Amino acid sequence: MKTLPLSLVDVISNIKRCEARHATQARHRLDSLTKPIGSLGRLETLAVQFFSIYPGNIPLPLRRGVYVFAADHGVVAEGVSAYPPEVTAQMVRNFLTGGAAINVLARLHEAELTVIDVGVDAEFTGTPGLECAKVRRGSRNMRREPALSHDEVTAAIEVGIRMAAKASEKGEHLVAVGEMGIGNTTSASAITCLVTRLPPGEVTGRGTGLDMAGKDRKLNIIRRSLQLHFEAAAAIPEPLEILRCVGGLEIAAMTGFILAAAAKRMAIVCDGFISTAAAAIAFQMAPEVQEYLFAGHCSDEPGHRHLLKHIGLTPILNLGMRLGEGTGAVLAMPVIESAVRLFTEMATFSAAGVSKANE
Repeated sequence: MKTLPLSLVDVISNIKRCEARHATQARHRLDSLTKPIGSLGRLETLAVQFFSIYPGNIPLPLRRGVYVFAADHGVVAEGVSAYPPEVTAQMVRNFLTGGAAINVLARLHEAELTVIDVGVDAEFTGTPGLECAKVRRGSRNMRREPALSHDEVTAAIEVGIRMAAKASEKGEHLVAVGEMGIGNTTSASAITCLVTRLPPGEVTGRGTGLDMAGKDRKLNIIRRSLQLHFEAAAAIPEPLEILRCVGGLEIAAMTGFILAAAAKRMAIVCDGFISTAAAAIAFQMAPEVQEYLFAGHCSDEPGHRHLLKHIGLTPILNLGMRLGEGTGAVLAMPVIESAVRLFTEMATFSAAGVSKANE
């Protein structure tokens, strides 16, 4: 396997751990606020993490962005999805006309939506509002051959790096990572098997509404794909090799985005199973990235909870969702901002003249 591209080496070298003293500082302030110690529960944990990312200078109001990476998957030819592959392009057009769930939530929660074509098997010539960064028109069929070449993986990762740079230039502080790609739960399930060492049966769900026969077919395709590419693997394969053999262009792009956003010290909200698969690859490349990640929710896909445990993330919401698009991540953004506002705007006992509990 070829070495990491220089652009990615540079990004990874700039991902720094958050300093423990900032977490200590944040906890001290939380304990001084006019409330019983620990009474805000998980909100306090979220506030500590956010303060550690933006120590001493929490930016308010928070500027929010959501980035939806779209690509097709060649493995759809094996019948792993209840939807035809053309739905990827149709949904991209739906995003651009404002009719999808992510459009509604992004408008409601004031998150600027950016849609990126990194590998859709369609042309969008002259389509306003779309970031055109197509590497190729969909991945190859991973059941028959590697899904991508090394150069295609690198190109897709660099798309994500460029989009994180744009987010930073726009002054966004809280960014959500979402996706669209028919067949991508098959790719994400294969990735989950490889990074967690769990069997396909434990991590594979029904995706976009498969019946039991469809799920069994999907499981068989995942097993055969893993056997084809990684039969002799005694340990977790290299992350770029995972992406090359069983990944997708949108998953590779999200990996680059997550790494680059962490390098720029931005707070990143993962969405569901697919974006968390990308986060797991990023985590394998740079464990420090975990400190910049928030898990928006836990989806109904069984592999998602295994990935969250593997990375060490606790989901903010659990609503039984399995839509993708960044929807769960955007829904979690107001919870994160609520934690930050409580941290920054509540009065302390001394300032408010309120007596503390007896010690």
